[in-house]
Amino acid sequence: MLIAGALLGGTLGWAMARVRAEATIRGAREGLHGRLAAAESRADELTKQLTQRDLETSDLRSSLESERAARTQADTRLEAARESMAEQRGLLEDARTQLVQTFKALSADALRESQASFLTLADERLSRREHAVDSLVSPLKEALQRVESQAQQLEIKREGAYATLEQQLTTLRGSSDELRRETLNLVTALRGSQVRGRWGELTLHRVIELAGLAEHCDFDEQVTLKGEGGAQRPDMVVHLPGGREIVVDAKVPLAAYLDALDTTRPEERTTALLRHAAQMRQHMATLSSKAYWAQFASSLDLVVMFVPGEAFVAAAVEQDPALLEDAMSQRVVVATPTTLIALLRAIAYGWKQERLASSAVEIRDLGRELYERLRTLAGHVDRIGMTLGQSVRAYNDAVGSLESRVLPKAREFRELGAGEGDDIRRLRGIEQVPRPLAAPELTGQLSMPEAEPDTSA
Repeated sequence: MLIAGALLGGTLGWAMARVRAEATIRGAREGLHGRLAAAESRADELTKQLTQRDLETSDLRSSLESERAARTQADTRLEAARESMAEQRGLLEDARTQLVQTFKALSADALRESQASFLTLADERLSRREHAVDSLVSPLKEALQRVESQAQQLEIKREGAYATLEQQLTTLRGSSDELRRETLNLVTALRGSQVRGRWGELTLHRVIELAGLAEHCDFDEQVTLKGEGGAQRPDMVVHLPGGREIVVDAKVPLAAYLDALDTTRPEERTTALLRHAAQMRQHMATLSSKAYWAQFASSLDLVVMFVPGEAFVAAAVEQDPALLEDAMSQRVVVATPTTLIALLRAIAYGWKQERLASSAVEIRDLGRELYERLRTLAGHVDRIGMTLGQSVRAYNDAVGSLESRVLPKAREFRELGAGEGDDIRRLRGIEQVPRPLAAPELTGQLSMPEAEPDTSA
């Protein structure tokens, strides 16, 4: 008894530990999925921000280059104006020197009389030229000052943009590291057969929902079958219109494919993908050997091997091009989410058409019953009309007899003074008669339509 109790306690402890472990794995997997989705969303957001910063930096650089080119042109124009002013001043000095020398050759009196006026005129011309040069140079000076101010502002913005860009790159690097760790955790979780199997079942269930099928009406999950080799448990049995079934299996080996994703060497990647194709082929042969279709009297002679991703099938077919053809020869249909949704949508459409056909049969039966009841009602109405007609004829006969044979004698009593009060009211016959039924459906001239053969089966 003690040994049995110990064994029972150990079994219960092992079962409770297994339940807690599965709950822990399920919670960890859901947490990993959530963190992975958050990390991917954060990485996409940071990538968009980095792209926006690059565009802003490019625009700032283009503006800075344009301002620098404008400043260079302004410097060139200012230097040319300065050279022109210096040249004009030199010409004025030469003219003054020549005038002085010329007047020295003239008489001293004439020179003294005209020298002052000539010098004054030369000074006025020189002053006007200097004023003209200043009016030309002043806008250039102001433009250069504005260009220099804008260049300084652009430099400040550029430094700020570079600082922000560096910060964003640091954040993106951290997010990438976190995403890499989460991806590694997810890959590690998918290497477990239970987690991988549960993931495939969840993906299959989601595909079924997208196809519009209803559980326990159009399909059943985790059906237990008893075969010659023992109990078998396919992931799903899809019911077809007409009482047929299709068995779907979602247990696909992915360990070799995950190994191919982990490696960076082309040789190791090719080896892992070849192993992945071999595992897919082996699983295909295992499904074919189970012969699920033999467990159902009305099942199609095939089984659907559901692979929860197009990439898994593409990688296997790339290494083993004859994989899909060999699968069909072994009565195994390899289906990805895309192809399975198309197949299940066709099945859902078939169910819809069958329900419409069933409704049409019910409507036909109801119409036949309503038609028969209308015929019965028409007979009753016809008998009512005949009775009304007989009553009208009897009334008219009674009125005619009363008016012609009874009332004339009664009026003679009044003439003889025996009657008092008002005169006897004159009675009128009824000229209208009930309208006869004219519709052939109501008079019985047409028989009820014969029942059409039931083609719903």
